[in-house]
Amino acid sequence: MSVKIIEFNLRENFEGKAFFALTLQGGVEIVKSANGGTYVTIPKCSLPTTFDDIVCQSLIGTELPGTIDKVECEPYSYTIPESGEVVQLHHRYEYREEIKHQAVDFTKVYSPSANGVHKPETV
Repeated sequence: MSVKIIEFNLRENFEGKAFFALTLQGGVEIVKSANGGTYVTIPKCSLPTTFDDIVCQSLIGTELPGTIDKVECEPYSYTIPESGEVVQLHHRYEYREEIKHQAVDFTKVYSPSANGVHKPETV
């Protein structure tokens, strides 16, 4: 799976220092609402960077291996931009990097040689 970089924004950390964050977008998901209805959504999250605006701009459209996962968190209030309705949320979205596992060649067994240096031996 992969996510796409769709934009970037200038942010400020708790110390007042400016930085850029990339906005990542996942794939289309079908979810159930609290009242039982079904709707389609696309999860998004932001990822802080050490990049300047030129690098961030050049990354728009780039795909990264991984997913955007829904993660439980402390409740917080959120205002829906389209309606102005304030709702309580108990989750946030977080980027999860895809970890590629390296294949292990089990046809070789590593054993110490007489001089203490490990070298592969074919089985």
